Amino acid sequence: MSNKLSNSPESKTVQQHLANERTFLAWVRTGIAMAGIGFLAAGFGFNATAYDGIAHVAAIVTGITSLLGGISIIGLSALAYHRKRTQINEQTFQATTGLITFLSLTLLVIGLALAVLLYVLLFPA
Repeated sequence: MSNKLSNSPESKTVQQHLANERTFLAWVRTGIAMAGIGFLAAGFGFNATAYDGIAHVAAIVTGITSLLGGISIIGLSALAYHRKRTQINEQTFQATTGLITFLSLTLLVIGLALAVLLYVLLFPA
């Protein structure tokens, strides 16, 4: 049995597969954190009577973007994990930047919406 294991394609690249799995789990944690921020920010949007209209829109934009971004990151990271697993086994691995670019743009939108929300809350009109 140990001969079968040591001759399998994955046994030669165990460390790469474990690193791939750790990376996937880190992306999942990031997605969960973003979705949590979405729920928190959307909570501000439900209390519209206490905030300005701009703050309400910023809270909704932050909440929806965070929630959809978090869900998307979890899905995209699962796809990336399986693609990288195949590439590691075939020894054709090529790093991609799609998920990083998506996360960066999503966080930029969330950050801008949070900045507007904070500004409106600190300096009401």
